[in-house]
Amino acid sequence: MSVTIKDVAKNANVSIATVSRVLAGKKEAYSLATEKRVHKAIQELGYKKNKAAVELVTMKSNVIAILVSTPKTNFAMKIIESIQKNAYKKDLSVIILFVGDNDEETQIKALNTVIERPVKGILLISVELCGDAINLLKNSGISNVFVSTAMSKESKFVSSDDFKIGYEATKFLIHKGHKKIGLSSLEVDKFIGQQRVAGYLSALKDHHIPQNDDWIFDGDYSYESGVASMQYYASQTDITAVIGASDLAAIGIINTAQKLDINVPDQLAVISIDGTYLVDIVSPRITSVTQSFYNMGETALKMLFSKGNESSHIYTSFQIDERESS
Repeated sequence: MSVTIKDVAKNANVSIATVSRVLAGKKEAYSLATEKRVHKAIQELGYKKNKAAVELVTMKSNVIAILVSTPKTNFAMKIIESIQKNAYKKDLSVIILFVGDNDEETQIKALNTVIERPVKGILLISVELCGDAINLLKNSGISNVFVSTAMSKESKFVSSDDFKIGYEATKFLIHKGHKKIGLSSLEVDKFIGQQRVAGYLSALKDHHIPQNDDWIFDGDYSYESGVASMQYYASQTDITAVIGASDLAAIGIINTAQKLDINVPDQLAVISIDGTYLVDIVSPRITSVTQSFYNMGETALKMLFSKGNESSHIYTSFQIDERESS
C-alpha cells in the first residue's frame, strides 16, 4: 500500500496541513525544525508526491500536452522526439494523446482530457480541428501552437512554407526538362494542400506551362493514395514527372509504376515531400523536399511560451535533396 501524506504527518508528529505547506515550499508557514522533521519522515517512509493532485490544488503545472493525428505519414515521431528532449531540459513533462483522423468526437474527448487538468500548453501536430473542437480550444485559454500544419493564417503555427514547397518542387522538375507534372496524394481542401497547390500552379504559370486539373490527384498522404494516383496517371494522363505529397505516397507511386513497367526515373521522375529515412531505404532512392522536423518541434516549444509581441507564424527551413528517382 502506498504511503500517504497522512502517514508522513503522523510520523513527523505534525498536521496534514503542515506537511502540505512543506511540500508546497511555503517556508513562512513553518519552522526549520518542522521542515527537517517532515523531510526525514518523507525519506524514511519513501513517500512520493502525487504531482497530479498537487497540480489540481495549486492550478500550476509543468506538463505539456501533445495532440497528434492518426499518422498516415511517418514524420510526427521526429517532431515528438524533439519536443520531449527539449521539454525535459526545461524540467517539463509531456503527455501525448492521439486524436484520430479528422474525428471531431475524438478531438473533443482529447481536448477535454487536457483542459480538465492544468497544463502549461498544447502542441497540435498535423491536427486540423473540426467543428466544436475549434471553439473548445479557443475558449480554454491555454497557450497552443499548431505544428506542421495550421488551421488558417490566423492560428499560431510552426511549419515549412507549404506554398514555397509546392513552388520549389515544381520548379526543380521543370528545370529537369519536365512540362507535364503531377501533384499527388494531398488533401486539396485543407490548408496545407491548398498552399502546396497554389505554389505548384504558380510555378507552372511563371514558366509558361498551361495548367491541367487532371494532373492534381486528391488524396490523404498515405501509401495507398500514392498507389491509386499512379494507377490514375498511367491510365488517364501522359505526365513525365510527379510530386508525391509524402515519402509514403511517393513510395506507393514508384512501386505501382514499376508494376506497370514504367521506369523511374527514365520514364517518370518522382520527388517526395518530407525527406525522412524512408527515402534512403527504397530503390531507387527518392529525391525529396526535406523538411526540418526536429527544428519544428524545438521551435514550437519555444513559441508556446513566447510573448504576445513575437511572431505567431514561423516557417522552418527545407531543402531539395536530389537522389536517384529524378
